[in-house]
Parts: sequence; C-alpha cells; structure tokens
Amino acid sequence: MENNILTRIQERKFVLIAEIGVNYYDIANKLHIAPMQAAKLMILEAKNAGIHAVKFQSYKAETLAAKDSPSYWDTSEETETSQYSLFKKFDSFGKEEYCELARFSRQVGIDFLSTAFDIEAVDYLTDLMDVFKISSSDLNNHPFVKYQAQKNKPILLSVGASELEEIKETVTLIRKYNDKPIVLMHCILEYPTPYEHANLNKIISLQQEFPGFYIGYSDHTKPNENYAAVKTAYLLGARIIEKHFTLDKTLKGNDHYHSMDPFDARKIIQAVHEIDILLGNGKIQCLESEKIARKNARRSLVANRDINKDTVITEEMLTYKRPGTGISVSEMENVIGKIAKCEIKKDTIMTYSMIF
Repeated sequence: MENNILTRIQERKFVLIAEIGVNYYDIANKLHIAPMQAAKLMILEAKNAGIHAVKFQSYKAETLAAKDSPSYWDTSEETETSQYSLFKKFDSFGKEEYCELARFSRQVGIDFLSTAFDIEAVDYLTDLMDVFKISSSDLNNHPFVKYQAQKNKPILLSVGASELEEIKETVTLIRKYNDKPIVLMHCILEYPTPYEHANLNKIISLQQEFPGFYIGYSDHTKPNENYAAVKTAYLLGARIIEKHFTLDKTLKGNDHYHSMDPFDARKIIQAVHEIDILLGNGKIQCLESEKIARKNARRSLVANRDINKDTVITEEMLTYKRPGTGISVSEMENVIGKIAKCEIKKDTIMTYSMIF
C-alpha cells in the first residue's frame, strides 16, 4: 500500500492529520446514524477538505484505565470525571471495524492511522497502516513501545508531558529494534491548551536535541480565525501537524471543543500553501521579476559638469544617479583616469563608449 504520509514526510512536505479519535460517536448521535456511518462520513469529509490522513484511537476501557482513574480534561466541556467511564462509552470498535475503516480510507484515497493502546490493537493494526503513532501517555511504557518498535514501521512519537531524558530513553529503545523514520510530535497534554502554554519554541529545541529526526506538532489549542498555533508551528519546522477533527465544534464532550472542522482544515492547508509561497526557495539571487526594477532603481555614473573631449576624467567630474543603465557606480575606479572620446554634457549618464 502506497503511503502518502511517509512519502510527504521524507520529502519534508506538509502533512495534516485529522485526529478523528472517537468523535464519530457523538456525530452519530447528532445525525441519528450508526457509528460506522459517522466514522466513514468523517473520513470522507476529511478527504474532501484536503487532509492527508485520518487517525482513530483503538482501545478497550478495561485494558486502558483502572475504574478509579481520574480525569485530566476540562470538565466544563466533558463532564465525565473518570477516564474509565469516558473510555467505556467509546470503545465498541475492534479489529473488524478498524479493518473496514482502513479499507474505506484506501478507497477514498486518504491514509488511515489509529493509535494502539493495547497489544491486541497493535497486532491487528500492523496490517492496516504503514506508520505507527505512539501516544504521549505511553512514552514511558517501555514494554509497549518495544512491542510496537519491533514491527519495524515508521513511528510518530508524541512527547507531551515528557522530560528530555525520558524522550532520549524512548528514542534509544526504539532504535534498538527499528531503523525506520521517527517523527517527534511536540504537544501539550492539556485539553484544551491555552496559548500561553503552547511553548512552540520547543519545536526548535527538539530539532537541536535530535538532529536528523523529523519534528511534528499535535495541536490541542482551540482554533481561531488566524490559526496562529498551526502556522507558527509550521514556520518553526513542524512539517507534520495533527489536530483533532470534528464535524461540529459546538458538541459537548470529548474532543470537539478544541477540534478543527472541514472549514478549518481547508483554511489551514491554504495558509500553509501561502506560507510556502512566501518562504520561497531561499536562494540568494536576483529574480527575473526584479531585473527591470534593479536596472532602473540602481545608479549609474553621471557627469557632474561639462567634460570636454580629450579631458582626463577625475572623481570630481562624476556623481551617481538613477537609472542604472550606464556604467555602474561600483566601476568608478575603471573610469577615473580615462580620457573623454567626445564632449560629455553635464547630467549625462556615462557609458564606456564615451571614454578610452
């Protein structure tokens, strides 16, 4: 299966990943359709918006959280205070359903990903996708990281809420079993992330600490009309942007309140396209489109007085004015000491045909 994400990563092109997660359950309730229909609708909407990949979350509440596990999200948006209770509401999909979603994604032409949260999910997802995504919450879960690394696929590794040494340990562990590309995904494990906590300069720090690695960003800020967080992250070097995805940002619960919708996705992709145009290729050169302005805005040597024929040219006889169609001011030393071939009137633009 050709993998669009991996190709774009290796070519250092922009990648936008729609983190559908389990938001399709709420979309299903809103539209009065089955969760599978809602999930496919969201995949199709993501594809139509120009998004490069969709990502789900493959878990079972029983293997993910203890029953007394406390919440870590904004309970004014998601009222559940137990991780187990929340996850239990959204864990009905298993191998069969994710196989169907992977097939559908392939049919519509968008990459399929799902974050595995247990060994069973890793095993059935291995044949469904070419890139693994490891959650920040599992960065220090070394046995689980090792199991995924041994599948020898490229890995997107989220590094939210992690210390530098923890990241280094996990990367070293992955490299023992896996030589495929690793993308370190900066994120803040705070839902939603206030702008003052986004710490996007960490993208630069990750580039410095892990030279040769790809860097990405999982954005949990609430999108605004300027998409400042995503655009800034891209400018700082994050070529892979992951953001939660919904079809209705007003829905209560789970991840809708800090998600992008299809409109946002289109605007983000357009903004990045405009950034790429503005950045250009970085070459230090005069553009073809600048040459007329260059010629007319630069200055030439100009006679500062009337110069008689056979007169030796001195610096006092010269000044410099626009346009730059005559002898360049930078060549003044080549003119001083030469002899006028003809009478040169004051304010005449000097050319080499006038001197010998």
